[in-house]
Amino acid sequence: MRIYMVPHDPNWRQEFESEAKRITDALGDNVVTVHHIGSTAIPNIYAKPVVDILLVVHDHADLDAKQAAIEALGYEAFGEFGIPTRRYFRKDNADGDRTHQIHAFEDGSPQIARHLAFRDYMIAHPDAAREYSDLKRELAAKHPNDIEAYMDGKDEFIQEINRRAASF
Repeated sequence: MRIYMVPHDPNWRQEFESEAKRITDALGDNVVTVHHIGSTAIPNIYAKPVVDILLVVHDHADLDAKQAAIEALGYEAFGEFGIPTRRYFRKDNADGDRTHQIHAFEDGSPQIARHLAFRDYMIAHPDAAREYSDLKRELAAKHPNDIEAYMDGKDEFIQEINRRAASF
């Protein structure tokens, strides 16, 4: 996966809304809510053109039982994928470029509040968002083919924003 950043695209919000409806329709009553998270949810910053979706469900067992419904929407399932209690799904386009990611948690998971606090903090603090944008662009230029190095390079900044956002 090649790592590259693009300027904020206002169409990302509509892409999220459309995909959220498809997911909700596929999963029915198990869905509590769906949130747009990640850099594509933060106005005016550069981002990888991947729409991150936070899916809150009542029950993981029901979600796991309906995995085929998510796969029918073009997603591949990866289980927890490094974060306990998460269900992770990703979707690529015909060229093999990632377009969407779903991070699913059961209602009440502290991961939900963490993701939303990060997003909301960045929206409320444009200077921090710009700093994050600059860091991501620098890391993408330095590590265009190494997602681990890119992610490691963001980690300290993200942890600092998480600390700030927790008391925001």
